[in-house]
Amino acid sequence: MVDNARGTDLGLLDMMQAKTLRFRMIILFCSVVAGLLAVSYLAFWALLSSEVKAQLNNQLQQTAGPIIADLIAEPNVEDVNNLNIPDEFFELLNADGVVLQRSKNLSSPLNLRGMNARVTKPTFGAGGLDDGRHVRLALIPFQMVNGPRVLAVAIRTSRFGSTLENFGSVALLIFPLSLLLTAGISTFYVGKSLAPITALTNHAALMAKRVTNREGFWTPLPVSPRHDELSLLAQTINQLLERVDSSVRPLRQFVTDASHELRTPLSVLHGETQLLLSKPRSAEEYRKTLCEFDEEFKKLTHIVEGLFTLSVADAGQLRLAKEPLYLDEVLEEACALVKSRADAKNILLVRELLPDVPYVSDEAFMRQLFLIFLDNAIKYSGSGTSIRVRLEKDDRVIKLHFEDKGIGISTKDLPFIFERFYRANSSSNNGGPHQSGGLGLAIASAIVEVLGGSIECKSTPGVGSNFTVILPSSSATISVAV
Repeated sequence: MVDNARGTDLGLLDMMQAKTLRFRMIILFCSVVAGLLAVSYLAFWALLSSEVKAQLNNQLQQTAGPIIADLIAEPNVEDVNNLNIPDEFFELLNADGVVLQRSKNLSSPLNLRGMNARVTKPTFGAGGLDDGRHVRLALIPFQMVNGPRVLAVAIRTSRFGSTLENFGSVALLIFPLSLLLTAGISTFYVGKSLAPITALTNHAALMAKRVTNREGFWTPLPVSPRHDELSLLAQTINQLLERVDSSVRPLRQFVTDASHELRTPLSVLHGETQLLLSKPRSAEEYRKTLCEFDEEFKKLTHIVEGLFTLSVADAGQLRLAKEPLYLDEVLEEACALVKSRADAKNILLVRELLPDVPYVSDEAFMRQLFLIFLDNAIKYSGSGTSIRVRLEKDDRVIKLHFEDKGIGISTKDLPFIFERFYRANSSSNNGGPHQSGGLGLAIASAIVEVLGGSIECKSTPGVGSNFTVILPSSSATISVAV
């Protein structure tokens, strides 16, 4: 039996939890209104009852006034015994509560129902007649020549009782009608208020189905014209979805491009391994193949390290050491590292470096930053050309220029060159060869952002490119972390 009862309670609880928000809001609204109506009716009932009693008490005093005046003026006349007023009853009592006179319409003493006749001021209460009828009773003390007296005045309350009963009947009728009207209004209003939420839910469900769409899944949610909480919610969700969509598409493209970049060295490694295992080889052949393995592993390591650096930057955790250095010396070291590759293509490195430019930053990251621009300049410059490297400084910023005479970048590709693995077309007119952006410029952008600087690029297809790194002149402006 206990298990059955517990199961029933859990079933009711689950059923209530399963109700829609609209149902719960209507129930809550009706419950609150029902409570307010009940409290209002009870308060009005109490005020009406109190007012009725006050009116009766006032009427009792006004009725007793002339009679008491006559009794005081003519103490020997039995005025009370001669009274016979419909629905009004009188008794004259002495100080001990003994009835001295009684109106003709009273066949027996009034039932004082616990009221004490020994009173010093007008006292009011509920009394009764011998036939059980209820009356409103007043005991009013006064002084006669033959001693203190009390006049008991009673009025039947049937008329006033019927007024209260009528009010109760009307209240019992109006109460359920008010609840029904409240339920109808709340159903209409709550339904209208929640309609935008239903539209938001349906629209969000539609976008959830399109989340794998490569062209993007986001379309604006409907926003109601009024500026209320639901409109603000829809606008906020629109901003969130727009940012998610703008992040998902590059991420999807990034994964595709990263897999493409990794597939080439892995394919080379796999092919060389298969070839090496196909038959016995000489020591020289093994050495040559291992050298090729080493080159491909370096490429893989370079890609993985670049991806790691960018992932750390995306997480806001790219941290640069704060150590004193000279930018011209770091830039000279970077030029020395790429000189052999430049010489192999007969490219001249022209350096115009301002001497002794102090800075506070991470030397390894600064060297990597310079190597990225130098490597790109050598890679996309033709044989017999020159690369010009300049270092300038003023009171506000430090500028580093990397100018080449290479194939250049088209105007339509220029805004996207700092994206990861972006592949730019080297010719905007005849569909020339594609140049892979790889990860270099994306890493350079992340490093410069941490340093609080910026990168500018001016390029003309067929003429060359000029990358300018702008850094804050004061080391105090350098951010240690993203």
